[in-house]
Amino acid sequence: MKYVVLMASLPPLGSLFEATAPPISRLKLESRLGLLEAADLQALEQIANLIAWPSQPLDRTDPAFIAEAHRFLAAYRNPTLRRLVTQRLEMRTIVAAFRRRRRGEAQPPIGEVWGFGEWVGLIERNWGAPTFQLEVIFPWVRQAHDLLEKDDLIGFEKLQFSVVWAMLDRLGAGHTFDFEALIIYLARWSLVSRWSCYNGDVAVDRFRKLVDAGLGSHREIVSGVSQ
Repeated sequence: MKYVVLMASLPPLGSLFEATAPPISRLKLESRLGLLEAADLQALEQIANLIAWPSQPLDRTDPAFIAEAHRFLAAYRNPTLRRLVTQRLEMRTIVAAFRRRRRGEAQPPIGEVWGFGEWVGLIERNWGAPTFQLEVIFPWVRQAHDLLEKDDLIGFEKLQFSVVWAMLDRLGAGHTFDFEALIIYLARWSLVSRWSCYNGDVAVDRFRKLVDAGLGSHREIVSGVSQ
């Protein structure tokens, strides 16, 4: 019942790239989350720590981050939340590979944990291929490569927003008044919030700085409500 009341109180978010501001402020949104129980808030915080990076320590290593992700997946059996975390971290791994290669790494990291998920081995074996041979599995990877080849960092950023938005749409199918629906709403709200105050020049500067960042030490496109 609490999820019905909470979700019914949240306004529709509309489309991602048309909003000039989220339909509900961060303050009001956080206030609504007061309806949640401690266990729900803990799960929300853990998910935000994995996919949001609102206040990640800059010295957090990739192995430590990936170990935390595996601890979450071992503790939570909810299939939708597991897919949400897994898919976001797989996407982040692909983007990290693009960034590593862009800064001149001719081969994948040797003898270190740098990526998450089942596609790390494929990426490593196909490091020199434009799309890491991932375009059949992730069609957006071809467009990402082409945008980076043209040095279109703004387009690359917008593509990431679009891919995550579509991912959340798929994950939200069948969820309307439950905890999963709330998590997906918060992730979508965060995208709307970030895009509505998007600054292309800042985004380009951020990308260039992130070229030197690892998987778990930078902030990406989905920021949590606790930011």
